[in-house]
Amino acid sequence: MTSQDDLLPVGLEDALPARARTTTSAMRAVLDAMDAHGYDRVRPPLVEFEHSLAGRMDGVATRRMVRFTDPDSLRTLALRSDMTVQVGRIAATGMASAPRPLRLCYAGDVALLRADQLDPARQRLQLGAELIGADSVAAASEVVSVAIDALRAAGVTNISIDFTLPDLVDTLAATSLPLDADKRAAVRRELDTKDAGGLREAGGEAYLPLLYATGLFDEAIDKLSALDACGALASRIEGLRAIATTIGDRARVTLDPTERHGFEYQSWFGFTLYGEGARGALGRGGTYTIKGSDESATGFSLYMDPLLDALGGPQADTRDRLFLPLGHDRDVAARLRAVGWRTVAAVSDGDDAAALGCSHRLDGAEPRPL
Repeated sequence: MTSQDDLLPVGLEDALPARARTTTSAMRAVLDAMDAHGYDRVRPPLVEFEHSLAGRMDGVATRRMVRFTDPDSLRTLALRSDMTVQVGRIAATGMASAPRPLRLCYAGDVALLRADQLDPARQRLQLGAELIGADSVAAASEVVSVAIDALRAAGVTNISIDFTLPDLVDTLAATSLPLDADKRAAVRRELDTKDAGGLREAGGEAYLPLLYATGLFDEAIDKLSALDACGALASRIEGLRAIATTIGDRARVTLDPTERHGFEYQSWFGFTLYGEGARGALGRGGTYTIKGSDESATGFSLYMDPLLDALGGPQADTRDRLFLPLGHDRDVAARLRAVGWRTVAAVSDGDDAAALGCSHRLDGAEPRPL
């Protein structure tokens, strides 16, 4: 019987063997794909000073962090809510003198004090890669390719990638579509929610055509280009076309230039990744600036829960399992493990090979089917 003391807080759960095994397998595949592209893994700590976690990038909300007081320094500590920030700190401090561009990748749990309605999880396994020192079209093309290769290596099929321009409003407001600074936040919000009426009320009627420059990339980018009569977006449009060309047929490419949610600290380019079977986005990425060092960077993050959805959920373990009776030859067992057998050793006379999930039993020096 489960008691109140055994219950986990809302948004937290145990990963039982099937889920843990599938998660580990997918994580290894993703990290191997990043490694193949030259990205070196770093392992930042789970806990840092709150100021450090909040001070490296715009859009990092400290109110969502689990915070507490350090008994040694009496400063506020926090559990990380996004590992991208930590990689930025590593690049700006411990690896400040390393040659650029610097390629780093990571995998680890992040925690939130409160989750949102769309995703109730308060602990997530985050994986990602960061290209530090470049936010060019070439850098963005590489990062997008790494992200797609990582998802494919994990087994995700029918990948889709949605491009956006996070600084679209600021770029147009300063050039072809003038907009007072105090109205820009409201216009960004209404564009993000696709609310035409709210956009008019916010003073952004001139921005209405942007709501319709969405959809499949080739069609949407032509619409966006037609709206850019003054050429304020010419370099960005050219960049998006170049990035899309490098993807080829590895993923379906779409465009939503006004998408803003989840791209609070991105600069000129952002993207969201989707896959068949996943309930939501598999990950996000784009270009950004590391605060403090003012260094440009391009990267992406993947989250394991939706990735597992795309893989069909936890996978059953179909490997053969060899039961080792009491008194078995340990050298024989070691030799069999060395050639790939997974063994389960008896610890009492009452151990049942079938009940323990074994497919074979060791008979002398030979495995025999049950």
